[in-house]
Amino acid sequence: MLQCVISHASPSHPNIITASLKITKMEIIIMPEMKLHNGSPQTTVFDDAEELKSKVRQLAVAVKQAKHLVVYTGAGISTAASIPDYRGPNGVWTQLQKGQTVSSSDLSKAEPTLTHMCIKMLHKEDLVKHVVSQNCDGLHLRSDLPRQALSELHGNMFIEVCTSCSPVREYVRLFDVTERTSLHRHGTGRRCSHCGGELRDTIVHFGERGTLEQPLNWKGAAEAAKMADVILCLGSSLKVLKKYACLWAMNRPASKRPKLYIVNLQWTPKDDLAVLKIHGKCDDVMSLLMDELNIQIPAYDRAKDPIFSLATPLQPEEVDSCTREVIAPPNGQEDCLPEPGEQTEGATAVQGGWFGRGYGKGRKKKKAA
Repeated sequence: MLQCVISHASPSHPNIITASLKITKMEIIIMPEMKLHNGSPQTTVFDDAEELKSKVRQLAVAVKQAKHLVVYTGAGISTAASIPDYRGPNGVWTQLQKGQTVSSSDLSKAEPTLTHMCIKMLHKEDLVKHVVSQNCDGLHLRSDLPRQALSELHGNMFIEVCTSCSPVREYVRLFDVTERTSLHRHGTGRRCSHCGGELRDTIVHFGERGTLEQPLNWKGAAEAAKMADVILCLGSSLKVLKKYACLWAMNRPASKRPKLYIVNLQWTPKDDLAVLKIHGKCDDVMSLLMDELNIQIPAYDRAKDPIFSLATPLQPEEVDSCTREVIAPPNGQEDCLPEPGEQTEGATAVQGGWFGRGYGKGRKKKKAA
């Protein structure tokens, strides 16, 4: 990896000097093995401290003035919880392109990040109206963001449903329900306690179309986008979200579309349409933003994590259906903990799930290479 800071250009080329002056306050990390949309090396860019603060001040003004602010979130807001993103330097797709193996990961130890808690607080203060997330990690839900204000477009790893029941019956669990599921294979191996139908996960993999009303909440996402006057994108490459036309009001004249603010370390296909692009880590940007707004950031409190009150315990016959680690409840809430079953020491979890074989697209590309 080559790390450099561009600070000047040849005096014989004024046009190059002008361009370079715009990026003198950015730290650029060149990743030769990654490719941009135009075939040039992918770059990870960091605004320096002064530039970052200046941009966040502009963002704070937009947040204060917005009548209907909607936040779009991607994997970049969860990297601080040790959950890898997709296209960053250590992202899943990046590793696959390098020929490295991406194995299943048990993410039950992950907790909401500072960014998750900031978003929850901004919603509580009525500054954010709705959150549209690509993430399956369930951390928005666990931050205590109200479900009616959340659209998890690609599902939630803690939720399995019975589609045989009408309406669809939901089961929130304290473990990753996707260990036996993958692309086009969504059965979890458990049964509905009401009708006996097979339960399925809620994950929407690449190449699939999500049809579940919840937790996807496409209706809420579309309505929020329609009303939005400001959209803040946090930690998303937007390479998937850009394909969802209803989220961008592209059928309107440019002057009547929502103002777009993007926080991401790499290029996104929406950069040219953004009012402001901030190159910084989400937690750093959100911490500065909350300071500008004079709003205290709440710490994640496991005792207030709603997943424990929402969770449905396993049936006695299902105790051996889960090998993934169960989220440990805080003291005094052990009653909602599903029985783990008898597991042999060192037992290996079944490979699969949204963080395992669910990455069929990337694996197929690797094999074809």
